[in-house]
Parts: sequence; C-alpha cells; structure tokens
Amino acid sequence: MLENTFIVALAVVFVVIIILAKTTVIVPQQNAFVIESLGKYSRTLRAGFHILIPFIERAAYKHSLKELAIDIAEQVCITKDNVQVGVDGVLYLQILEPDRASYGITDYVFAISQLAQTTLRSEIGKIDLDRTFEERGSINSNVVSELDKASDPWGVKVLRYEIKNINPPADVLSAMEKQMRAEREKRAVVLTSEGERDAKINEAEGDKIRVIKQSEAVKEQQINEADGQAAAILAIATATAQGLRQVASAVSEPGGENAMQLRVAEDYIEQFGNLAKEANTLVVPANLSDIASMIALATNIVKKGPETGAIT
Repeated sequence: MLENTFIVALAVVFVVIIILAKTTVIVPQQNAFVIESLGKYSRTLRAGFHILIPFIERAAYKHSLKELAIDIAEQVCITKDNVQVGVDGVLYLQILEPDRASYGITDYVFAISQLAQTTLRSEIGKIDLDRTFEERGSINSNVVSELDKASDPWGVKVLRYEIKNINPPADVLSAMEKQMRAEREKRAVVLTSEGERDAKINEAEGDKIRVIKQSEAVKEQQINEADGQAAAILAIATATAQGLRQVASAVSEPGGENAMQLRVAEDYIEQFGNLAKEANTLVVPANLSDIASMIALATNIVKKGPETGAIT
C-alpha cells in the first residue's frame, strides 16, 4: 500500500513538472515570443518570465530583435552600356513587429534577399559602367528605400545595404586600366606643359623687369652725367668770366697796361721756344721781329673789351 502511494506521488510530481515546463516561459533579452491560443495569435511576449495557460497557449514563433546581417550572393548585372558585372553585398535588417514577421510572410530573410538582388539589378541597369564605382552610395540608398517599402508589411525594417564588390569581366577591366593609365599620362603631360609655360612666363616677366630697370638706371646715369657736365661748364664759364673781369680791372689801373704787355711778351717767347724744341723744322713768321706791334694789338683788344661789352 505504501509503495503504491509513493508511486502515485511520483507520478503527480512528474505531471506537475511537465505542466510547469509547458506553462512557464522565460524570454531572453532582445527576443520576442509569439504566443498562439488554440492555434490563433494571442500576444507577443517580451524579455522576462511568463506563464502560459497549459495545453491552450504555446510559443509558436521565436524571433531575435537584434540587427541581422545577410550576405547577398554575387549576381550578374548588366549596366546601361551593356556590360556584365558581378555584384555582391551585405544587407542589414531588424524585426520591429514580431507578429507581422510571423504571419506576414513565410520566410522574410529569403524574400528580402531575393528582392535585394532584383532591385540591385534594376539600379545597376540605370547607369553606365564607369559610374557604378562612383555611385555606390546612391545605389545603396535606392536599394534600401525600395526594400524598406516592400518589407514594411512584414514588420521588418531594412536598415542599410552595402555593395562589397563590383567585378567587371577581365577584358573590360584591362580596358579600364589602360584608360586610367592614359588619363594619368595625359594629366602628367598637361601638368608638365603648364609648368613649362608658367616658367617661361616668369622668365619673360623677369627679363622685362630687368630691361626696364636697366633702362631706368641708364636714364638716371645720363641725367646725372648731363647735370654734372652742365654744372662743370657753368662753373668753368663763371670762373673764366670772373678771371677776365679781374684782368680787365687790373689793366685799367695805373701800371696795369705795362704789366699786361710784359706778360704777353713772356708768353709769346715761351710758347715759341717750346715750338722750336718739339719740331726739327721751324717756320719763322715774317714779322717775328715786330714783337712790339703784336703787344700793341693785344693791348688794344683788352682796352676795347670793356667798351664793346666783350668782357662783363
């Protein structure tokens, strides 16, 4: 009897444990459980401890509310200029409404990845090959916009899409490399020619400035020389006039005429003697002996000077 009671107690404990296991639910952080009551949606459980009605309610779907990254396999896309390129990428999404993600679509990951591929092919087909590399940001934004509109009824938010690789065919890639090399060489030639042009312009400007400076210096030199010569001529003329005035004044004084005659005679004899020393042949004037007449002529000129205004 005691053994039967013990067996019944064990059975009751076992049944209680099973019931507790079926009725208690612990939802982890950043997770959500979709609860069905007799096969119909009842509620969504968030993180924490929850108790279900035994044999009536059950956790039908379990979703992670964390951001999910999906690898989009490489696919062949045709650009606007009819070039085939292989493009792959990464898609980031997050469940915002677990109940709609459970009942809105069978497999939202598969559906969104397929939609991402078709949308990407459409966006690539709108632009040329050369622009696909520089328009990645625009392509990514357009793909995210289209996917977000489509996934809204499923309770899923598409956060972003990133293109990983764009792989043109080998022959197209080779042609692009040649084009880029030609563009670089062209830029190098242009920069070299511009540098040479600027150097020649700078040299010409320098020569121009140098010539202008030299001409200005020559001009200043000539002006200074002319000023100096004029000043010298003026000084000589002033000194000569002053000397002549003093001679005329001295001649007009008593004894001045005799002194002047003596000075003229001395100069005449001295100069004639020098002439005889320098040359082997000497031409003697016919009136050499008439020194008195020459002195009288010089005296006459000096006397008439003040009267005629020759000396002032």
